Amino acid sequence: MILPQPVAAFFAAEHEDDVEALGRCFAADAEVRDEGRTMKGVAAIKRWHLAAKDKYHHTIVPIDVLERGGQTVVIATVAGDFPGSPVNLEHIFGLRGGKIASLEIR
Repeated sequence: MILPQPVAAFFAAEHEDDVEALGRCFAADAEVRDEGRTMKGVAAIKRWHLAAKDKYHHTIVPIDVLERGGQTVVIATVAGDFPGSPVNLEHIFGLRGGKIASLEIR
């Protein structure tokens, strides 16, 4: 599976639980939408990542990738401390200038 560089870097940082590397994947004005909330900016995105790891102790394994409407959609198996684990979720990435400009998880 071939992922665009910032998306591959996101999943690598997620796997290594490296919040600083994860933050470098995102544009300064990036937005993440997850669990009905929107986090704006790198600092908020890093806080979201840390809180999610602390709450769910999750892992994410990409299993498929496709392009849809100009966005990169990665289907990933997410497993952790939550009801129904594991689940396959879409991670919908909008890219701009070699960075992640948006990420929606559903």
